Amino acid sequence: MTDTRPVFFFDIDNCLYSRSKKVQELMQDLIDDYFVTHLSLSRQDANELHLRYYKDYGLAIAGLVLHHKIDPLEFNRQVDDALPLDTIIVPDTQLQKLLADIDRTKVKPWLFTNAYINHARRVIRLLGVEDMFEGITYCDYGNWPFVCKPHEEMFRRAEEEAGASSVKDCYFVVIYISPFPPRPSLKAKKQLFQIDDSALNCRHAHSRGWTTTHILEPDDPEPTTKAAKHQIRSLEELRELFPQFFNSTSGADRDAAPSKNLQ
Repeated sequence: MTDTRPVFFFDIDNCLYSRSKKVQELMQDLIDDYFVTHLSLSRQDANELHLRYYKDYGLAIAGLVLHHKIDPLEFNRQVDDALPLDTIIVPDTQLQKLLADIDRTKVKPWLFTNAYINHARRVIRLLGVEDMFEGITYCDYGNWPFVCKPHEEMFRRAEEEAGASSVKDCYFVVIYISPFPPRPSLKAKKQLFQIDDSALNCRHAHSRGWTTTHILEPDDPEPTTKAAKHQIRSLEELRELFPQFFNSTSGADRDAAPSKNLQ
C-alpha cells in the first residue's frame, strides 16, 4: 500500500535545541582551529576564509575539500565529533511531548540536516527524541562532491528519501539565525514541513515551491524583510499553525487526554 502521508521535515542544530546553548559558537571555534592548524593561517585569516567558504559552498568543509584536499571524515572527527555535547544538551521533555503528539497516521516526521550522520544521531540521542522520526536526510561527508542545503539538489534528495512526490504542498519551518554572529575575540508531492535554522534555506525552499514558516527565538528582533509566509517564536506554535497534524492544540491538552498510540 502506498504511503500518502505528508512529510514534516525538522532540522537539528539550533532548531531542536535553542541556540542559547551556544553549540554554533563552539563549532565555529573548532572550525577556525582547523583552518589555523591545517592551513597555517592567522586566526583572523582563518575566520575570513571560513566565512567565505560557508557563503560560497553552504559548508566550510566543502571549500576545504575542494581547494585543500582535506579528509572530510577526519575534519568531522576534529570538529563535529569533538563538540562537548554531553555537557550541553540534555533530554527535553517539552520537545518530546510536542513530537509525541504528532499524529503519525497523518504525517511523517523526518530529519533534514547539513550535519554528518554521527552528529545528527548524537544530538537526537541526547535530546531523547531518537525514536520520534522515521528517517533522516543528511550531508554525507564520505561522498564527494557534497550535496547540502541550500542547493536545490539537497531539497530534491530530501523529498525522494522521505518518499515525497510533489512540492505543491511542501511546508518549510525555519529558525532565524545569523550564521556568523559577532564574536568580540575577532576584529572585524506531498506536504513537506521543514524546521530549519537558516533564512537562506527558507528562501530556497520557498522558491522551490514549499510553504515556509520562520521561527524566531523570543528575544530576536523582527526581521526587516520576512523570509517566510508564516512567522512564529516557538515550536509549540506549530500545533496552532498545523492543527491537522497534532492530536491536541497544546501540551496541556495532551497531558489531560488519554494516551494514544502514534505508531
